[in-house]
Amino acid sequence: MAADTYLTVEAPAEAASRERSSKFLSYIYPVRNEEQIRAHLDALRKRYFDATHHCYAWRLGPQGDRFRANDDGEPSGTAGKPILGQMLSSGITDCLIVVVRYFGGTKLGVPGLIAAYRESAAEVIAAATVVERTVDREITVDFPYVAMNEIMRAVKECQPAVRAQRFDNLCTLELTIRESRAEELVERLKKVGGSIAENKT
Repeated sequence: MAADTYLTVEAPAEAASRERSSKFLSYIYPVRNEEQIRAHLDALRKRYFDATHHCYAWRLGPQGDRFRANDDGEPSGTAGKPILGQMLSSGITDCLIVVVRYFGGTKLGVPGLIAAYRESAAEVIAAATVVERTVDREITVDFPYVAMNEIMRAVKECQPAVRAQRFDNLCTLELTIRESRAEELVERLKKVGGSIAENKT
């Protein structure tokens, strides 16, 4: 996989399993920030208000360098960590996995809990569609009208996505391009008179 690509899930998915009379409901969601994570967690807690535990893990960022695991009252390290472990082994990021447990009366013990949460996470990842995304850079270029032809030639050859454009005495283009091709585009735009502002997405 290229350095400017990463794996995530395309859409929410769910799975369910039973382990010695305990019921495990697992959910996976694509997320971009902690606000979305909180919204999904709140919705599940409301929906399954009578569940024993709502354990979860999430990873954010193309490298997955922001992450958290939560046992929600299960013995330390028996729920959140195994869920996070499945995300790491499948290489996915920008997603949240929540496993809702209804305790069935039979204790599973630490090894049993770890296995149950690991399996629940693996099942919901298998139920989801994993997709490859690119790390993109947003570039805004301002340029005088006289530089239009040169600017548009650079845009045509480097093929960024055009998000917005305004043509006046001073013209503006808002572009998105994958990280590995951003420098070339920036250099070309600067060379023909463009003034650049950048933002990684």
